[in-house]
Amino acid sequence: MKKNTLFWILAFVITAASAYYQRVTGPTYPLTGNTKLVNKEIKYKLDRTHSGFSNHPVQIKMEDKNVSGNLFWKRFKTNDEWTKVEMIRRNDSLVAEMPAQPSAGKLMYKVSLNTGGKEIGLTEQPVVIRFKGDVPLWILIPHVIFIFTAMLLSTRTGFEIFNDAVQAKKFMFITLLLLLLGGFVFGPIVQKFAFGEYWTGVPFGYDLTDNKTLIALIGWIIAAGMFLKKKNEKFWITFAAVLMLVIFLIPHSLLGSEIDYKKLDKEKVNVENVK
Repeated sequence: MKKNTLFWILAFVITAASAYYQRVTGPTYPLTGNTKLVNKEIKYKLDRTHSGFSNHPVQIKMEDKNVSGNLFWKRFKTNDEWTKVEMIRRNDSLVAEMPAQPSAGKLMYKVSLNTGGKEIGLTEQPVVIRFKGDVPLWILIPHVIFIFTAMLLSTRTGFEIFNDAVQAKKFMFITLLLLLLGGFVFGPIVQKFAFGEYWTGVPFGYDLTDNKTLIALIGWIIAAGMFLKKKNEKFWITFAAVLMLVIFLIPHSLLGSEIDYKKLDKEKVNVENVK
């Protein structure tokens, strides 16, 4: 196998593996598991993200018609009391809904199942779900493609700097271009559709998704500058590639946009007082 082909294969495997890890370890990836009720195994899948401005249905597959259930929910990081909703049966499932929330709003919820006087909680801890606006595919798809390809080229550049400096230079500038397009052109538009703001990273906020993209860009700008100055270019290219890989391993949507309900409630009170 030619060295060039091997480098591309390694770069793709590393990129795909890191993207998958980032996704499945993120706080918005569905929570799955199983528990037992009267010696019967119950499997569940609980959503942790909701797109759109509709109510969110919570559905538990339950063929045993002797089992009933309740859904409890409240707004995240508030002193609200738990709201109890009785789950209704739809065919072989128990279903209840939680109310729609503004973009970046979060709810905590938990499910209890009952049969023959016995009750169990489906999960040990409440599940947190974040609501967001719908992002059009014509915005989302280019964003994902540009970011994924930037990561691929970043890793490929890290390999190539030890093989062919001229080729590595070309890969480096394509990486920068893709990172700019994916993270700073389409990225803010995705953020606007999903959470109502174009940018919530430094200096306006602490959104980790925005901030880690900014750090990756800074890393590659420094590497490009050092490459052009011919100052220890192998080290700086490797540094930028490793930095971007580490950033890609950070779980997706960790420390993402989040509504402050207490602040929102105060604003509502002020508006009502003005009226």
